[in-house]
Amino acid sequence: VQLAESGGGLVQAGGSLRLSCAASGRTFSRDAMGWFRQAPGKEREFVAGSPWSGGSIRYADSVKGRFTMSRDSAKNTVSLQMNSLKPEDTAVYFCAVDTNFIGSYHWDYWGQGTQVTVSS
Repeated sequence: VQLAESGGGLVQAGGSLRLSCAASGRTFSRDAMGWFRQAPGKEREFVAGSPWSGGSIRYADSVKGRFTMSRDSAKNTVSLQMNSLKPEDTAVYFCAVDTNFIGSYHWDYWGQGTQVTVSS
């Protein structure tokens, strides 16, 4: 399994970015997929995730109403549309896959991450 994120960059507060994650190595429609982020000096935190393609998407409280995650099973991609960005959203963003989701997440594959920097 390989995951490759793209779409990060530098944006002003209030702006938008769209991250994409291209997945390969298996069919992911029945896998959980999600996004995480890690800011300097902080632990990696959950941003958004869904248990399978078409499943209910859960968001961290800090991004609800601003971020939207979507999955394209045909293309094996997962995206994260980020609007109304804030400086506190600055972090390295990672996509992840859980190939054995059974009621709770146990992420077993990770991408290399993409940097998102939001200037004030």
